[in-house]
Amino acid sequence: MARGSSRSHSRALRRRATVRAVAALLLCGAAVPSCASTSEHRPDRAKSASARQSALEAAAAKAAAKKKAAQARLLPGMPPPLDPHDLYAADRPGKLARAVKDFPSRVYVPNTLSDTVSVIDPKKFKVVRTIQVGHQPQHVVPSWDLKTLWVNNDLGNTLTPIDPASGRVGRPVDVHDPYNLYFTPDGKYAVVMASMDRALVFRNAHTMKVVKSVPVDCYGVNHTDFSPDGRYFIVSCEFSGELLKVDTAKKKVVAKQRLPIAGAMPQDVKISPNGKTWYIADMVANGVWVLNGDTFGKPRLLPTGKGTHGLYVSRDSRSMYISNRGEGTISVLSFKTGKLVRRWRLPGGGSPDMGGVSSDGKVLWLSGRYNAEVYAIDTRNGRLRARIPVGGGPHGLAVYPQPGRYSLGHTGIFR
Repeated sequence: MARGSSRSHSRALRRRATVRAVAALLLCGAAVPSCASTSEHRPDRAKSASARQSALEAAAAKAAAKKKAAQARLLPGMPPPLDPHDLYAADRPGKLARAVKDFPSRVYVPNTLSDTVSVIDPKKFKVVRTIQVGHQPQHVVPSWDLKTLWVNNDLGNTLTPIDPASGRVGRPVDVHDPYNLYFTPDGKYAVVMASMDRALVFRNAHTMKVVKSVPVDCYGVNHTDFSPDGRYFIVSCEFSGELLKVDTAKKKVVAKQRLPIAGAMPQDVKISPNGKTWYIADMVANGVWVLNGDTFGKPRLLPTGKGTHGLYVSRDSRSMYISNRGEGTISVLSFKTGKLVRRWRLPGGGSPDMGGVSSDGKVLWLSGRYNAEVYAIDTRNGRLRARIPVGGGPHGLAVYPQPGRYSLGHTGIFR
C-alpha cells in the first residue's frame, strides 16, 4: 500500500475509535449512571448506610429507654405487661399458664342462699357436683398464683380453698367479712373487701394473715381494678355511691369522690385494654361511669340498661360485655369507639349478674341472681346456649381455668 494511503487509513481508524469512545461515554452517562467510577460513589453509599444504621440504633436505644422507664414506674415485683397497649394481651384464647393447663374445665357457682358451690361441666352444660361451704358464699376467686380457688363465705367469716386440679376442698381459713377478694399485682397481698367492717384488709396472699387493715369512711366496699403500673386501684362503695383511689404500695386511700347522681350504687370495676379509661357499673344509674383514673376527675355516665352490674372483657380485647341484671340483657361496648354496639336479651327474661368468659372466648357465663340459674351465652351472636338450674342466690361465679399469667382476684381478672 502507498505511504499516503496508509496515513489516511490510520487517521480514519483513529476517528472511528474516537467516535465509538464518545458514544460509549454518552450512553453510559445517560442510561447507566452506575458506569461512573466506583471510587467516586462508594463514599456516598457508605455514608448513607452509616446514617441508616445510626438511625436504627438511635430508635432502638429510644425504645429501650422508654421500656426501661415504663418498667421503673411499675409496682416493684409485678410482672411487666406483655403489651403496653393492651393489658389483656395475656388473655388470648388458649394461652393457659403452665400451672393451669391440665386443670379440668369447670364453672364454679357460689349460691348465697344455699351455702353451696355448684360445679358445672361446661361441655355438658350440667351440674356435676355440689360443694357445701360456709355461710353466704359471695364470690369464687382465683388466687394470684392461679393454683387455688377461694370461696368467699361472707357471713361465715371464712374462705374455703378449692384445689382446681383435683377438686379437693381444703380446711376453711378464718377471715372476717370477706365479701370480695383481690390480689395486688406483685402477688404479695390479698385485699379483702370487708364491706360491713368498712375496711380494706391487706393480708398475706398465701397464709391470709392480716398485714394491715385500712379503715374507710364509705359504705359497702365491693369491687376494684388496678392501674396498668399497679401503683393504685379504684374501689366502688356500693351503699354510699362513692369511689376510692388507693395507693397500692402505701396501702392508703389517697382520694375519694361521690358519684354525681342521687342514690348511686356502683358495682363492678374494669379498666380498658389501653389502661386509660375506667368503667364502673351502677345498678341505680342504669349504666357505666366512664372515668380517667389518673386524674380521678368527674366521670360521665354511659346508659346501658336497668340494673347494670357486671363487666367482662372479650378475649380479643375489642369488646366489653355488660350485664344488666334488672332487665335480663347484656350490652356490648366497643373499646375502640366507646359506644354500645349490641344488646342481647335473654329469652324469657332473667337476672344476669356476675361471671366470666370461657377460655376460648366463645361463651359468656353469668349467674342468674334471682332465678337460681346460670346462663351460657354465645359471644358471637348473643344466643342463649343453656340455662342451668343451680342453688339459691347464685352470685360471683368463676370460669376456670382461664388464660393469663396471674390473677388480680374477683371472679377472674387476669393479666
